[in-house]
Amino acid sequence: MAIAIVDYGMGNLHSVSKAVERLGVEALVTGDRAEIMKADGIILPGVGAFGDAMEHLRESGLGDVMKEAAAAKRPLLGICLGMQLLFGSSEEHGQHDGLGILPGKVIRFADGDYKVPHMGWNRLEFLQKDNPLLAGLAEGHVYFVHSYHVLPEVKSDLIAVTDYGQPITAIVGRGSVYGMQFHPEKSGELGMELLGQFLKLCAERKNDHSLEQSQH
Repeated sequence: MAIAIVDYGMGNLHSVSKAVERLGVEALVTGDRAEIMKADGIILPGVGAFGDAMEHLRESGLGDVMKEAAAAKRPLLGICLGMQLLFGSSEEHGQHDGLGILPGKVIRFADGDYKVPHMGWNRLEFLQKDNPLLAGLAEGHVYFVHSYHVLPEVKSDLIAVTDYGQPITAIVGRGSVYGMQFHPEKSGELGMELLGQFLKLCAERKNDHSLEQSQH
């Protein structure tokens, strides 16, 4: 099994690929469409500003590849900014269109009695305990670094939240598309378990796909 980690010039590629390899799965850091579409799962990482990231994705053509992968029901995981890019729009440094794979928008933290950026360990609250991504896992703390957060339009897309002066979207998912606002690769045991669950879903899809092909 191989996981494609999308290299579009804005991501913590090394730490994500090392985490995937630590879980015993081959990590392929690539910006090549054919390699990405051939992989058993796709991770879209991201660090930096939303508008810059979307520009990189558009110029490289990788934004269209992400939409194509989602439409083909390939397992796709967005991490941190990568999760935000899955949504329709962001107000970070002006208005920017996102990939629009999931409906919703990215907004700045409102002024309040908390520091922005939200940086550090916060506890996850699971809203969908029966979601396959959370199977067998217990709630715990993970590591966040962000100044903007997602407001999903569809309540059923929200899998987990954290409390930071208000409920903050922490994990989203619909079908084979998932997103994590925190960094699972920097989030200790729970982070690695969540990443492991995503890899397990990739393996299950690969097995189902192989079975389908062998029956034709």
